[in-house]
Amino acid sequence: MREVAIIGAGELGGLVAHVLARRDVARSIRLIDETGRVAEGKALDIQQAAPVEGFATQMIGGTDVASAAGASVIVVADRVGGEEWRGDDALQLVRGLSRLSPRAVILCAGASQRDVIERAVTEWRLPRTRLLGSAPEALAAAARALVALGANGSPRDVALTVLGVPPAHTIIPWEEATIAGVAIARVIDEPVRRRAAARIAALWPPGPYALASAAAAAIDAIAGRSRQIVSCFVGPDTASGTRARAAALPTRLGAAGIVDVVTPALSGADRVALDNAMNL
Repeated sequence: MREVAIIGAGELGGLVAHVLARRDVARSIRLIDETGRVAEGKALDIQQAAPVEGFATQMIGGTDVASAAGASVIVVADRVGGEEWRGDDALQLVRGLSRLSPRAVILCAGASQRDVIERAVTEWRLPRTRLLGSAPEALAAAARALVALGANGSPRDVALTVLGVPPAHTIIPWEEATIAGVAIARVIDEPVRRRAAARIAALWPPGPYALASAAAAAIDAIAGRSRQIVSCFVGPDTASGTRARAAALPTRLGAAGIVDVVTPALSGADRVALDNAMNL
């Protein structure tokens, strides 16, 4: 991948830049924030860590959003000294980025940016395949860790994802979840699974370190370095003509963004819960 641009050099933006640089996922990373020279300072700090950590990614800092043109992936993060890009400001930013770089994949890394994706797709008709949010993957990772702890196992052995609109409508497809290849339903009984689902929902929103790692996992998949199916916020399908909400769904990612939505097998109750979460 040639270049990743990150809009916002706050805590989340800086962490995303550092995680991506350490993975050498792109030849260059451009960190952009309108606040003074903070982005330049953070970019320089990360670049100076390259000889110690052994990565070759070029770090560039700046204040001009227009410099994101030409990036393969544009990450929407958080402002310096502020919160995640959200609301009307974020919507206008995403719309401007889509015009500035129409072939780029726009990745919203924040936990509060689901509404931005929904509105951009429904109001501005942005392609739902090129606009996604990676925060649900951070919740899915936390869920794997929690389940592994309850089963006295390793999170690496746990395969599960999350769907819906967290935290109120967090859906765990237990029927397809496994631990070391064994169905979780055979290891953990239903009352325990219900309690685990409530605890998982309470973990929303994830913290900046988890969000940065989730964004990096999504970009790895977009760059073709990973075949991982990533739980992402996906905009509603407006082709059907029905009003719907953006929701967390398992996705297969590629250079053009969302290649496919991989919906797991759901119980009748989970199917109804997902439909209720997605329908307005």
